[in-house]
Amino acid sequence: MLKTKLHTKNYNELGGHYQLALPFNFNVLIPEDDSVRLLSHILEGLNYEALYKAYSSTGRKPVVEPKILFKVLTYAYMNNIYSSRKIEVACKRDTNFMWLLAGCKAPDHSTIARFRKDYLKEAIEDLFFQMVKHLHELGEVEFKNLFVDGTKIEASANRYTFVWKKVVNKNEAKMFLKIQSCLEEINLTYLKDFNVTKETLLKDLKTAISYLEEKCQQEQIEFVHGIGKRKSKLQKFIESLKEFYTRQEKYNAHHQFFEGRNSYSKTDPDATFMHMKDDHMRNAQLKPAYNVQIGVESEYVTGVGIFQDRNDIATLIPFLNMLESKLQAHYENVTADSGYESEENYLYLEGKHQTCYIKPQTYEQWKKKSFKKDISKRENMAYNAEIDEYTCHNGKQLKPVGITHRTSATGYQSEITVYECEDCSDCPCKSRCTKAKGNRRMQVSKTFVAKRQISYRNITTKEGILLRVNRSIQVEGAFGVLKNDYNFNRFLTRGKNSVKTEFMLLCFGYNVNKLHSKIQNERIGKPLHPLKTA
Repeated sequence: MLKTKLHTKNYNELGGHYQLALPFNFNVLIPEDDSVRLLSHILEGLNYEALYKAYSSTGRKPVVEPKILFKVLTYAYMNNIYSSRKIEVACKRDTNFMWLLAGCKAPDHSTIARFRKDYLKEAIEDLFFQMVKHLHELGEVEFKNLFVDGTKIEASANRYTFVWKKVVNKNEAKMFLKIQSCLEEINLTYLKDFNVTKETLLKDLKTAISYLEEKCQQEQIEFVHGIGKRKSKLQKFIESLKEFYTRQEKYNAHHQFFEGRNSYSKTDPDATFMHMKDDHMRNAQLKPAYNVQIGVESEYVTGVGIFQDRNDIATLIPFLNMLESKLQAHYENVTADSGYESEENYLYLEGKHQTCYIKPQTYEQWKKKSFKKDISKRENMAYNAEIDEYTCHNGKQLKPVGITHRTSATGYQSEITVYECEDCSDCPCKSRCTKAKGNRRMQVSKTFVAKRQISYRNITTKEGILLRVNRSIQVEGAFGVLKNDYNFNRFLTRGKNSVKTEFMLLCFGYNVNKLHSKIQNERIGKPLHPLKTA
């Protein structure tokens, strides 16, 4: 008969004597080809000096050795376990986690979360690139063909805590007019000459407030509050200026968070509001997110970058610079999609002696018959390089009439040549060519056109087609696995540094899984997928 006394916390007291079935050595329970063995072998060969430096030399000894805790965390990310509480449970119940702990006490969730947030962020980048170099030593990564792509991953921030730069600027401008009006009234009342400028607004407000408070003490005016109390004019002035001062401090704080962006989230100031491909309301609503860039070679993630830009154009150069400095290696070929096309990026790759395989943004349009029949397009006009003139559909000449300059968001300045048709007055094709009332004008960046043509020739060669196919398979495939198979669609931590730590851990686990898969399927030493033959 079952005992009914179940209120005791120690369930051993309920009775029952069972033979110990598990072996004392967990090693015999883990298959020889299990990925946890490969993970432990790779991580044992890394240098953890940067990780141990993050710990205080005078503090108490960690419950779990940092190297072992890093193994546990990496293995958790390999198996789609991201929550610190779930990792704690796995350490107590999963044989593989117990084997990695090597007899250490299972860490609790707060220890895991603190390790990931405070200690690992100082060393994760160093450890990640050590592993990439290890893959290079194994011959898996050649530092030859780099495939670059980006995706947007939702931040761990409330969706409706947005702050918009446009709104802040608008409200700040309105308040400035109110401040000027208030000071004019103060000057008329007390015969003073207070004025404000946008550059010294807080200082000017403080000067006016100090004068009014001194005036208040001289006249011994007491501030009153509440219903039925009438405020003096002086009290109203002081309260208005103090409110303006507080609001301006708030606006200044907003501007510091923007840092070249148009928005940020109050709960995660590093996150920017972006359009996501799939959102919770299915109506293209903006979400706080990060632009995650990765570089892939031979199906391994060799570089990770976290950016706040909503598009990819401005991310390529800093990403490649970071990659080169960390790996101390120079890639020969860089393959990316049309989102990275810009004159600045073309010139950067040319200066680094890297062959670019960037698909032009108009590549798909060029294939259409409608584009080829569009007489307004520059590509459909004959160009004479010797005299620098275009010939339109009606046989008229478009000659250069001036040069202008265009500055990008990164500060890069490109030279734009302006062409104007000699006479469009009686042209029967004018309605199909331009909407301008006068002669047709056209702006052309000669440098950009020339570099785009080079990239177009590169991607249409046999090697270019092979690399473009592999870009789709490898880098887009990596994001597909990370976001769908690993079910990683939202960060758990907040802040750019914490987010980078989290995603690098994910890529660390992804690389170990990829190496394990290649070894088991005998695909080692095959960096590119071959083209399918008909």
